[in-house]
Amino acid sequence: MKVAIVAPSLRYVGGQAVQADLLMRLWQNDPEVKVIFIAVDPPLPRALAWAERVPGLRTILREPIYFWHLWRGLKDVDVAHIFSASYWSFLLAPAPAWFFANLRGKKTIINYRSGEARDHLRRFRSGKFVLARADRIVAPSGYLVDVFREFGLTAVVVPNLVDLSQFRYRERKPLRPHLVCTRGFQEYYSVDVVVKAFAEVKKQYPDANLDLVGGGELEGEIRQLVGDLKLGGVNFPGIASRSNIGKYYDDADIFINASWLDNMPVSVIEAFGCGTPVLTTSPESMPYLVENERTGLLSPVGDEKALAANVIRLLREPELAARLAKSAYDESRKYTWEAVRGQWVDVYRQVLAMH
Repeated sequence: MKVAIVAPSLRYVGGQAVQADLLMRLWQNDPEVKVIFIAVDPPLPRALAWAERVPGLRTILREPIYFWHLWRGLKDVDVAHIFSASYWSFLLAPAPAWFFANLRGKKTIINYRSGEARDHLRRFRSGKFVLARADRIVAPSGYLVDVFREFGLTAVVVPNLVDLSQFRYRERKPLRPHLVCTRGFQEYYSVDVVVKAFAEVKKQYPDANLDLVGGGELEGEIRQLVGDLKLGGVNFPGIASRSNIGKYYDDADIFINASWLDNMPVSVIEAFGCGTPVLTTSPESMPYLVENERTGLLSPVGDEKALAANVIRLLREPELAARLAKSAYDESRKYTWEAVRGQWVDVYRQVLAMH
């Protein structure tokens, strides 16, 4: 089976790019599936390279190049496996890929990955129009399957992938007040709530540390908040490469997250695989991934005191932390290539069997 994976490249940090790159690497030399990659963000010609620094302009200039790559790249494949976000991103990348694949007479899979699906489908009628005409909608979580059902759309689950060979599982004995958050500094990840929760933890554990691994538009505000709260022990190591991210989980003893909007964050699954107990707020999607009191502890969205209380609870109950970490590690096996590969093969076969 010849498959074109249409997705963002690693030129930009993001979950879609990481998942697409992982799929490309894992399919190499596979006896059943041959893949090619079509980047939704092709580089501009050298003469226009200056425009890469101008967001709106680079999108306008890049789009016809992307269309040409789609038309050429989809010629000799059987299936277009199209990664998808929401809103205008959907119109600029997945929708054209679906259109050109149809022109070429190819089967289409839209691999929708955004936690903003419900709002997207309410506000953009084009979203439902395209999704309803894809041969298959695939989502990484049961949460999105349930959201699509609200709009009369049928989707199947194929979970996100984690390459556990990048990570080392270890037991936390003793459990130290060393926290790590590997979410970007973006509004829906609420890193400010993480910092405020950490301030509460510091009242009980003055030697506590927090590593904020990532980058993003709100980094300046987060740094300002740390300063305003006069918090010591907060580290900003920046964006970690995929080859280096495991170090930060390994250094820490507790993973903390405060997102208010999510789907199936790979960072949580990575923490599962490292034995770093997971404490997270509970946006609508999170219980589909983290089972409270079994693979992590959940707290209400936006409530830094409840999040801090869970940190303090773990530190006072290390046997609970050990039990959560072991259950989460067992859960992480569901996201390995050995578990996920066959699910993708089945999806590809199913769409190819459709008339």
